[in-house]
Amino acid sequence: MPDVAVVGSGPNGLAAAVTLARAGLKVHVYEAAPTLGGGLRTGELMEPGHFHDVCSAVHPMALASPFFRQFELSRRIRLEVPDVSYGTPLDGGQAALAYRSLERTAAGLGRDGVAFTRLMAPLVDRADGVTDLALNQLLRLPKDPMAAALFGARVLEQGSPLWRARFREELAPALLTGVAAHAVSKLPAPAAAAAGLMLATLAHTGGWPVPIGGSAAIAQAMVADIKAHGGDVETAARIGSLAELPPVRATLLDVAPPGLLALADGRLPERYRRALESFRFGDAACKVDFILSGPVPWAAPGLADAGTVHVGGTRAEMAEAENLVAAGRHPDRPYVLVSQPSRFDAGRAPAGRHILWSYCHVPAGSTVDMAEAVTAQLERFAPGFRDLVRSRHVTTAAGLAGYNENYVGGDFSAGMMDLRGIIRRPVLGTVPWRTPLPGVYLCSSSTPPGPGVTGMPGYHAAKYALKDIFGLTLPSLAL
Repeated sequence: MPDVAVVGSGPNGLAAAVTLARAGLKVHVYEAAPTLGGGLRTGELMEPGHFHDVCSAVHPMALASPFFRQFELSRRIRLEVPDVSYGTPLDGGQAALAYRSLERTAAGLGRDGVAFTRLMAPLVDRADGVTDLALNQLLRLPKDPMAAALFGARVLEQGSPLWRARFREELAPALLTGVAAHAVSKLPAPAAAAAGLMLATLAHTGGWPVPIGGSAAIAQAMVADIKAHGGDVETAARIGSLAELPPVRATLLDVAPPGLLALADGRLPERYRRALESFRFGDAACKVDFILSGPVPWAAPGLADAGTVHVGGTRAEMAEAENLVAAGRHPDRPYVLVSQPSRFDAGRAPAGRHILWSYCHVPAGSTVDMAEAVTAQLERFAPGFRDLVRSRHVTTAAGLAGYNENYVGGDFSAGMMDLRGIIRRPVLGTVPWRTPLPGVYLCSSSTPPGPGVTGMPGYHAAKYALKDIFGLTLPSLAL
């Protein structure tokens, strides 16, 4: 009989299972799908030998997340770290490039290089403090108050109409907007600025790694560790109610609030139930995967070396596209997030072929196929791209929702990313991973610190389960 049941094998459920199994507990993971990993799946979507990441592809947190650092992920799998973390093309063959070197990045930003350095250098110098602030519950005292103050001041600037005040040209603002738009929200906005500044800080410290073998390699490493410490992982095992689980002492749920409501079978107190029912989900994505007969022919030099490219033009153009989505419309020129993993991992496609991973933002629940709009944006900044396309596979927002029940309406963040959505995730409290049900914890991206492959929601939930139920402290996660 297991001590702990974990429902869901996304990165957070697996992180919880790793932590609890390492503490000497017998852990059983239940996954409804036939394959493990949640947002960490890699598969042959179109043709044999072409391996596409089904959800996440590039992992800014792989070297920065406290969970993955303790787990020593970089020793368990191969992580290729491009010298250019991300880039943003502009018309006329220009591009802003975020190198791991902040100095080199600033040197390519023209008259705004000094202003960009003044914005980012204090955060890069205190990167550990920024990471601590971003990857833990906000309702606590930060470990580095100065980092928190510097970060907060910059969030207020870049998340408000003052976001252009320090810049004179287009490259630096476009570079920052590309990362801020990861938040899938109106622009400018404080939560988007916070996400962008944190991701930019990581770009100039450890970089944004691409896992060799695809994102599934991360899940496989965690599953191997769970099994090595006596845990079991079961696929095609849908749990419809908590009553279906064996009488374990602790249950950790890698599910969104609607999933918890369904599993609880009416056992939740009314106030908590109402809070879950009012939990807000954000807008969504339409994902377009390509098989190409060659690398993307970017017009701007340097973009070929970028692990991620934010396609959308100037700051004003990207903001217009994101604000149209927030208003419930589909932009003709969407913001498109692009990665070409086969550029850094030759095993992802046969010789002479490349895979391209991309998505654009769309209103929640959208059934619109955005492949043509995405292709047109890529052709705009990479003339000849269209001629290289051999196959493409589209997953609409509605398709994402069907693929993963946590992606309600196609919201892969599992909850709206605004200030309220960050602080009340899913409820306001100092330990939001606890539920009112004895021994039951929520550990999905609907809990702090929110989305991204960090493992931290699972790690936090496991920490409190160890303390509350078993009287144990956090174990070592090292190899």
